[in-house]
Amino acid sequence: MDHIRLGHSGLYVSRLALGTIPFGSGGGFEKIAGLSVDEARRQLDEALSCGVNFLDTANIYSAGDSERVLGEALGTRRDDIILTSKARTSTGEGPNDSGASRYHVTRAVEDSLQRLGTDHLDLLYMHQWDGQTPILETIQTATDLIRAGKVRYWGVSNYSAWQLTKTVYEARQAGLEAPVAQQVYYTPEAREIEYEIIPAARDLGVATFGWSPLGEGLLNGKVRRGKETPSDTRQGAGWPEPHVTDWDRAYDLIELFDEIAGDLGWTIPQVVISWILDRPGVDGTVIAARSFEHFQEDLAAADLTLPQEARDRITLASQQPAYYPLWHRLLNGQDRPEPAETEFYREHQRALDARQDG
Repeated sequence: MDHIRLGHSGLYVSRLALGTIPFGSGGGFEKIAGLSVDEARRQLDEALSCGVNFLDTANIYSAGDSERVLGEALGTRRDDIILTSKARTSTGEGPNDSGASRYHVTRAVEDSLQRLGTDHLDLLYMHQWDGQTPILETIQTATDLIRAGKVRYWGVSNYSAWQLTKTVYEARQAGLEAPVAQQVYYTPEAREIEYEIIPAARDLGVATFGWSPLGEGLLNGKVRRGKETPSDTRQGAGWPEPHVTDWDRAYDLIELFDEIAGDLGWTIPQVVISWILDRPGVDGTVIAARSFEHFQEDLAAADLTLPQEARDRITLASQQPAYYPLWHRLLNGQDRPEPAETEFYREHQRALDARQDG
């Protein structure tokens, strides 16, 4: 298991993080969760034995029960891992039960620490942008939590590129703690973050970790064209994510992954995760599974190297449109390319050339 330095911090984390959304039960997560403390401990043991030191949870997973289960499963091994959680999303019906305000974030962190049975988080993510709370209030709150020893570092999740950039520069200008990492949705079916979000993070020195590399179960090998998806899976149980804009394209990609997996003797998830881990600007991704066997398969992807020919086939087949201003830069701006975007320029150009040749 490779370990990377997290953004501009001095913290080293494994490139695969153990996601805990399947841990615990309740709070509307019944269709995708339900793992007991013993089952969670089994996954944790396996992850640690493979070199994973990065654990990912959130205060809204199973209404906090995921944190409770993780804390019990972790036991005395707290110092062996880098523990993250998230705040911002609604935890109740009151007017202050959501958001990135000092009031809500401080209370959310204190509640998370109690459920996890620890005195600090190594990394706190703001789970979503708050368009009502002044950004300096959020930054100051994160800084105060760090200075109080309740949090070591902080990051953001699901932010737009301009929101990430504003947060970092407002923090730097004020002499406060800036985010060191972002967590964003990324799969070969959904590559939108390549347009602006990854380049912004690379330029700012912010690490990028993906969440749900298998697209909320879309790419687990059980979703197929013309077939009913099993009801014991996330997609078969009516889970509302992800947002797929072109189902024909999604099915075409799944069939391509299946062909490549068959040729290599791998599983579709292993093909997908291996492709993601070698993407420009991607530091790692979070894996999570209810099935222990599926978790082992996903974990094994860290040791697999996708052949270049297969990688290129996936990249070309999944390439998204060169929206403005990208197409204009391809035509007129390549005499002085932007380093944070260079690989993406090349891929878009190859896709355009392939269409012209075809």
